Amino acid sequence: MRLAFCGNDNASAYNISAGVLRNVCFVDALNLVPHVFLLFITFPILFIGWGSQSSKVQIHHNTWLHFPGHNLRWILTFTLLFVHVCEIAEGIVSDTQMKSRHLHLFLPAIMGFVAATVSIVYYHNIETSNFPKLLLALFLYWIMAFVTKTIKLVRYCQDGVPFSQLRFCITGIMVILYGLLMAVEINVIRVRRYVFFMNPQKVKPPEDLQDLGVRFLQPFVNLLSKATYWWMNTLIISAHKKPVDLKAIGKLPIAMRALTNYVCLKEAYEEQKKKVEEQPNRSPSIWLAMYSAFGRPILLSSTFRYLADLLGFAGPLCISGIVQGFQNTTNNTNTTEKVKDPSNSYLSSEEFLRNVYVLAVLLFLALILQRTFLQASYYVTTETGINLRGALLAMIYNKILRLSTSNLSMGEMTLGQINNLVAIETNQLMWFLFLCPNLWAMPVQIIMGVILLYNLLGVSALVGAAVIVLLAPIQYFIATKLAEAQKSTLDYSTERLKKTNEILKGIKLLKLYAWEHIFCTSVEETRMKELTSLKTFALHTSLSIFMNAAIPIAAVLATFVTYAYTNDKPLQPAQAFASLFHILVTPLFLLSTVVRFAVKAIVSVQKLNEFLLSDEIGDDSWRGGDSSVPYESCKKHTGLHTKAINRRQPLRYQLEGYEQPARKQTRPVEIDDVAIKVTNGYFSWGSGLATLSNINIRIPTGQMTMIVGQVGCGKSSLLLAILGEMQTLEGKVHWSKLPGRQTNTEGYFRNRYSVAYAAQKPWLLNATVEENIIFGSPFNKQRYKAVTDACSLQPDIDLLPFGDQTEIGERGINLSGGQRQRICVARALYQNTNIVFLDDPFSALDIHLSDHLMQEGILKFLQEDKRTLVLVTHKLQYLPHADWIIAMKDGMVLREGTLKDIQNKDIELYEHWKTLMNRQDQELEKDMEADQTTLERKTLRRAMYPRESKSQLEDEDEEEEEEEDEDDNMSTVMRLRTKMPWKTCWRYLTSGGFFLLFLMIFSKLLKHSVIVAIDYWLATWTSMDNTNEARNADDDKTYHVAVFSILSGAGIVLCLITSLTVEWMGLTAAKNLHHNLLNKIILGPIRFFDMTPLGLILNRFSADTNIIDQHIPPTLESLTRSTLLCLSAIGMISYATPWFLVALVPLGIAFYFIQKYFRVASKDLQELDDSTQLPLLCHFSETAEGLTTIRAFGHEARFKQRMLELTDTNNIAYLFLSAANRWLEVRTDYLGACIVLTAAVTSITEGPNSGFVGLGLLYALTITNYLNWVVRNLADLEVQMGAVKKVHSFLNMESENYEGCLDPSQVPKDWPQEGEIKIENLCVRYENNLKPVLKHVKAYIKPGQKVGICGRTGSGKSSLSLAFFRMVDIFDGRIMIDGIDISKLPLHTLRSRLSIILQDPILFSGSIRFNLDPECKCTDDRLWEALEIAQLKNMVKSLPGGLDAMVTEGGENFSVGQRQLFCLARAFVRKSSILIMDEATASIDMATENILQKVVMTAFADRTVVTIAHRVSHILDANLVLVLSEGFLVECDTASNLLLKEDGLFTTLVKTHK
Repeated sequence: MRLAFCGNDNASAYNISAGVLRNVCFVDALNLVPHVFLLFITFPILFIGWGSQSSKVQIHHNTWLHFPGHNLRWILTFTLLFVHVCEIAEGIVSDTQMKSRHLHLFLPAIMGFVAATVSIVYYHNIETSNFPKLLLALFLYWIMAFVTKTIKLVRYCQDGVPFSQLRFCITGIMVILYGLLMAVEINVIRVRRYVFFMNPQKVKPPEDLQDLGVRFLQPFVNLLSKATYWWMNTLIISAHKKPVDLKAIGKLPIAMRALTNYVCLKEAYEEQKKKVEEQPNRSPSIWLAMYSAFGRPILLSSTFRYLADLLGFAGPLCISGIVQGFQNTTNNTNTTEKVKDPSNSYLSSEEFLRNVYVLAVLLFLALILQRTFLQASYYVTTETGINLRGALLAMIYNKILRLSTSNLSMGEMTLGQINNLVAIETNQLMWFLFLCPNLWAMPVQIIMGVILLYNLLGVSALVGAAVIVLLAPIQYFIATKLAEAQKSTLDYSTERLKKTNEILKGIKLLKLYAWEHIFCTSVEETRMKELTSLKTFALHTSLSIFMNAAIPIAAVLATFVTYAYTNDKPLQPAQAFASLFHILVTPLFLLSTVVRFAVKAIVSVQKLNEFLLSDEIGDDSWRGGDSSVPYESCKKHTGLHTKAINRRQPLRYQLEGYEQPARKQTRPVEIDDVAIKVTNGYFSWGSGLATLSNINIRIPTGQMTMIVGQVGCGKSSLLLAILGEMQTLEGKVHWSKLPGRQTNTEGYFRNRYSVAYAAQKPWLLNATVEENIIFGSPFNKQRYKAVTDACSLQPDIDLLPFGDQTEIGERGINLSGGQRQRICVARALYQNTNIVFLDDPFSALDIHLSDHLMQEGILKFLQEDKRTLVLVTHKLQYLPHADWIIAMKDGMVLREGTLKDIQNKDIELYEHWKTLMNRQDQELEKDMEADQTTLERKTLRRAMYPRESKSQLEDEDEEEEEEEDEDDNMSTVMRLRTKMPWKTCWRYLTSGGFFLLFLMIFSKLLKHSVIVAIDYWLATWTSMDNTNEARNADDDKTYHVAVFSILSGAGIVLCLITSLTVEWMGLTAAKNLHHNLLNKIILGPIRFFDMTPLGLILNRFSADTNIIDQHIPPTLESLTRSTLLCLSAIGMISYATPWFLVALVPLGIAFYFIQKYFRVASKDLQELDDSTQLPLLCHFSETAEGLTTIRAFGHEARFKQRMLELTDTNNIAYLFLSAANRWLEVRTDYLGACIVLTAAVTSITEGPNSGFVGLGLLYALTITNYLNWVVRNLADLEVQMGAVKKVHSFLNMESENYEGCLDPSQVPKDWPQEGEIKIENLCVRYENNLKPVLKHVKAYIKPGQKVGICGRTGSGKSSLSLAFFRMVDIFDGRIMIDGIDISKLPLHTLRSRLSIILQDPILFSGSIRFNLDPECKCTDDRLWEALEIAQLKNMVKSLPGGLDAMVTEGGENFSVGQRQLFCLARAFVRKSSILIMDEATASIDMATENILQKVVMTAFADRTVVTIAHRVSHILDANLVLVLSEGFLVECDTASNLLLKEDGLFTTLVKTHK
């Protein structure tokens, strides 16, 4: 057949007798002209442009410039493309009904499609290179196209073509589109004035794009890139080369920053406040504030959502149409097709839509659009949710900074509540926002669905719908139960963690006393409770999964059975496969979730509102005496200040400079010399009762004022009252108005002096030591050194692994109380403020440090600077140094004046002080011996001891394999990053037991086969009814219905079984993993605990165990379900149309690469999101704890800034994570749409019968839903398997060797009876690969001897004590106790028969009885006897409950001395003939130490006691002294003999220590 433009079956085709424009063919040809014109003009420009600037393709985002009408142009162009597609389709369909080819029907349309595509590419390139003049070509094109189309339309009108004809409609729409595009182009000329005007408009790109740090381009890219997240490609591909870090994701665009959104929300909230001011009982509505601040994007998102939902119904309708059409073609093959007359080749819309191929293409386009809108809706809500969270966090933070202190201390707002607001409530609201479009989209979807089904199936559809609606409340009920179960699980796991933490802290003691198993079982008990509540959690989870899977099956069953028995007509495939009940199920399931979130959100908003309306601290007015003063003084000095501020020179010099002239003027003395004056002050902590009453004091400028008085008389409250933290009932606090109104380095004026304040309870930031001391002031090396020396911090800093750059606080190293306090004092001294408040700075310091601090820090450093100091203290020996003394009693001022005044006026008080001072002096002498600081430093050194190992452990999370090939071979590293951790997955699955694993796999496969069988049966049933209509219809019906019901029933049961087995398997795995981990850790060698930071081990028990318990099972379930669904769908389609497999290959390859790239990026982004969340939460709790300090220093602005930075960092990570998820979903959805298209086309051309065509398409549709779940679950599982891997890394650790050669029964019951010890040639090391710490030690200890061991630090004293318990590796020689070699004994036996008192007293939470005798072997008399020996009997008797009185965690409710005595009692309870004391007196005061010495001599008279001496003086009266040096035993004799050796090591030790 020859091709001709106008067809060769029509003689009149080339006839122009009626005028050129009356010829249809000519008009069509005319339509080609504009398209060809555009192609000719733009191609050279595009190619030249691309050739000359090859970088054009990857434009740097700084060059984005949007011409006006940008989005409208994209939308119009896309619509134009769609209309062109319709035109092409219409032309081709019309053409198929002709005898010969009529190219003019579709060729112009194809050219138009190409031209429209070129136009948008061309526009995009011009826009990015900012060359507006080239837009003229497009302008001309739109005009020409508009004209030619109009001619065609007019021609149709003249011919009287009716409106119902498709071609007429299409032409009309095109005219409108071309007209609009022309208008857009004219608008660009009008705004940018690039032609026809003299001065073109200059444009600047938005501020964000000028900032290279902004990498989040979603708001700035063009529409296509916005819809498909094309701009994310660079990030996702680069993640493959190197991990995504915070630098790669850059900063947030300005519109999304917390500050911007905070301002919006704050204004809205203030408006709400104004509205309710008149009505006292109404509180301002946060909901309305949120709506006015973030309403627009939510509406936009909802619009997208509605569009997507409406398009969602196109799918089933198209399938129904395809099946119907397919059926008709198979039935009507014999009827001859009528050939149309070429002169009248018009199609009506109905005819057009009856074409199966047209429907297939429509289905494809509808899917693509639906998915694009859906993802857009998700993205907009996510972004809005993140913005809302940022705004809320900023609001909460600002409120925290203004909270009244009484609120925090009186318990109206606990720190816990604040943390919950930050961590939980804001997230609840964010999640609610994510889901809220569902709230109004779901009902619409459900109603539409029911209407659609009713149209297809009549009344019987309503039965199915009723099943779904009735079962929905059950879902809601299950959801609420889930939340409850989760809460109880959380309580138990908190308790379990507390116990685990105690075990790990006291692990050394537990091992030495052989008590590991007792504590282990206590943890296991809690774990069992936790598992029970996890079981309910798992049960409800599996029920909700089951409901989700079973409801659609039940609904389909109900509907079709009803239909079969109520309708005479047989069921048609078109009806069967369009009735997609899952359209109803998803919204109903989601609805229950959304309702639950809505309820939570309402509660959260109530809590937020309570918090935002709670009491605030008073205004600034009191801070300057009169309210008007501060502002005037600021105005007065503004000129002077701004000029005189010299950033480099410390402020205090400038201030002194201003003060000089003021001093020269003779003024009334009191004004100049009083820094702060309180007149007639009554202050309260918010209860209305005055805590401080009738306060009249003055604090002299530049001098030291001391506030003294008994505990609880209101000294600290006085400081806080002056700082304005208390409620002023009456009276005033005047701050003197020195001309030195100080300007902060940032250059804003402070309304009062910033006060350097060191609180009684030291407060540190999670930052380095240096940052804690400098606290936001400029760094001055000299000053910093002076301060650290004054607070004697240098030795402590030297011990830290990174010096003063070491992180301290929650995530860093924990310092002791004294060290923390000294850092806080150093902070107060370092600040450049005129006034310093120190609240009891000496409380946690020993006497040396206190004196040093007093001399160097206070008398020298502060007095030289002429700073005003207020010092609260109990140490009366410093009173003579004070320039002014305020004595307090019971919230009143007792006396005020200099020491001389008080000596003269109040002799009684002076005498009272004198006696107190004497007593303190005596204590001093005792104290001189016990040096607390050295002990603190020792503890610190011990904490820091495993330095080398810490750095190694930080990398332990990295892949183990990576360490093997250390060459920086990028490809291997990348291979590891893209590889799924299959080995770990296998370990996890097998830890649940092989039986369960098999059951799970089997039931899963069976369930999916049954579901496929149900659909297969439906297909055969519906297709069969068409072929043999009348024959035995009733028997057939019954038979079909019966099989169908049985299959459906089996499907429902299997759904339940599979969901239960997965959860059950997950539980078993979690149980086994935790059990193995706990046992492994508890039996680990002591060296492991020295090497591994406690936090790291605890993490395995907290975060990782939580992931294994609660997160892996659902992920695994979801992953297997979506994978099997996709596989069964692909199998089904291939069965219906084998050709589909060919098309599947490219799609499969694409899918593989998408998931591979996404998983890597997603993992990094998820880690970033997690790691940026912690600092944010820490910052909130830190601020709440240190409120008074922050406000005293006046650093609120700096802390706000920090909070905004942290919030933005966390938000950008989260935004990128959600954008990456959208990137993935858009791509998998488009892939799914391609699968649907190929399935449709192959089944139409090749399909066996209509039923299977419907089935294949139905399955292809489900693939689109599940593809992205496969990838996302894979990515999640990969992250979660990290937890299993970490737990496994501990499971491979070697345990201590608990088995001995001797059976426990062979050891005598009362061994060791005598307590005779022989040490023969003993060599000891900590690990096989380390140097020996003891070398060839030989010694003999007679039964009952008191032995002292001494030596310098690191000489191996403690290692010898550990060797008795085989805590270290004895690799040569042996220790014989009562004739038995200890290396042959089982460890448990050995350790349970010896006693030791450790240097650090360790008590566990529980009763006193439990602490003395956890094995519950002893009688009460024995316990009381032990307590009496340790001189604790009276104290324990006075406690409520006696022996059953509770000990708090770590024994915090007893003093250190008492704890050490408890340890002594504990050693006595265990009637062992050998007692080892490891520096047991190092941490106690003299009195306790004397008790200890006495007990050792009397109660342990008949036992062998080995004392490792901290101070040599303790062992002077021992029967035998062993002196060690560098692991060798150098001297061994009685003390008196050893002292005779002049140059002996012992003699030197005694001399240096005395």
